[in-house]
Amino acid sequence: MIIWREARRGDVASVVALLRDDMLGAAREGEELASYLAAFDQMAQERGNQLIVAEDGADGPVVATYQITFISGLSLQATRRAQIESVRVAPAQRGAGLGAALMADAEARARAAGCGLLQLTTNRARDRAQSFYERLGFTASHIGYKRNLD
Repeated sequence: MIIWREARRGDVASVVALLRDDMLGAAREGEELASYLAAFDQMAQERGNQLIVAEDGADGPVVATYQITFISGLSLQATRRAQIESVRVAPAQRGAGLGAALMADAEARARAAGCGLLQLTTNRARDRAQSFYERLGFTASHIGYKRNLD
């Protein structure tokens, strides 16, 4: 049985392992946990910023994760939105419906937080992820840009 819950500091190593176990993450995520633990501590202090994990049974291994951030704003007639990032499912769990369950959990949390819009970005290289999100009813409505500040 999958249990969805907010991550604890002790989950950080498992979450980072999921982030690394990916075609893009393997090249951009590190093995040293200090910066990830510091980031987790900072996230824990921010209202409206949650790291969610899925456990395979009570006290079982972390098999999926995502981050959800709730954003208030004035656009779209002041629609509150939820931004989803860092969506990952363990390789052994892929194709079994856990990704759809993850997105359903995110949607339920967004609705509970008063959001009227659920949004996410995905890397252009992630063809399977794009197809997955489209099957769930997401539309590719925007073009995103990033700029490194270092």
